[in-house]
Amino acid sequence: MNLASIPSPSTGVIELGPIPLRGYAFCIIIGVFVAVWFGNKRWIARGGKAGTVADIAVWAVPFGLVGGRLYHVITDYQLYFSEGENWVDAFKIWEGGLGIWGAIAFGAVGAWIGCRRRGIPLPAWADALAPGIAFAQAIGRWGNWFNQELYGKPTDLPWAVEISEGANRVAGTYHPTFLYESLWCVGVALLVIWADRRFTLGHGRAFALYVAAYCAGRGWIEYMRVDEAHHILGLRLNVWTAIIVFVLAVVYMVLSARLRPGREEIVEPDRDTTPGKDADAKDAEQDADAKKDPLSKDEPGKDLTAESTEAAAEKG
Repeated sequence: MNLASIPSPSTGVIELGPIPLRGYAFCIIIGVFVAVWFGNKRWIARGGKAGTVADIAVWAVPFGLVGGRLYHVITDYQLYFSEGENWVDAFKIWEGGLGIWGAIAFGAVGAWIGCRRRGIPLPAWADALAPGIAFAQAIGRWGNWFNQELYGKPTDLPWAVEISEGANRVAGTYHPTFLYESLWCVGVALLVIWADRRFTLGHGRAFALYVAAYCAGRGWIEYMRVDEAHHILGLRLNVWTAIIVFVLAVVYMVLSARLRPGREEIVEPDRDTTPGKDADAKDAEQDADAKKDPLSKDEPGKDLTAESTEAAAEKG
């Protein structure tokens, strides 16, 4: 019998008057705000403009949510498309189920679009946002606590999480893998902040460090989970994903350090990106040059033919 444990919420919904606030969605929203807020501070410190991180996040966040949900539904399709399951549940994102791998991949596509529209290098923006993403994951994982999901093997440790009887779960005390991953993500964020200051990381290497460090922890945490998952050669699919992504991140850091050492000196060009403004300014400049007298700055609009006639008359 456990003398101490972490109780789970009796419900995953917080009632704010007539408005139901789901704990899972609340954690995701708070995490996004923290990531943007902290990323904005780092972006300004790098020489960027206030508000740019939020502007690009408008593209990155929706793409990330779609990508995270797609990864979850595709890799756990049996939860939605097996016999007796309702495929409509695949759209109920508030009930849990976001794959970080799909969220980061699709979020990067959205960020690339936003950066391209602002003339900003994506690697520099990703470096600024990297620790904020880790903090956001740390907060977001508590959404699994509200939903009583993604716990580990049974245990009687004092910090075990209490799980109540429910659909696809048995009452008992289990390893709180959501807590392990949350703490790990905080450590990853602090590691990236320290390494960025110590080694002046640039050209996407701070983001790559975040990815590699997260994958290292996700591997052993994933191994502890007991929820249903696909296995390949005895390992859970997400463990293989973590291994592959970890290797790719490390390779990127090594090659980037050799090919593009140092850090970007300018992360955000000081220019107006209003469509057509540059062309209009150029045309106006050409018109002004055409009106100027190439031989006299005192009288830019004087007629050269008239001036020559007057000079000839004086000589005559």
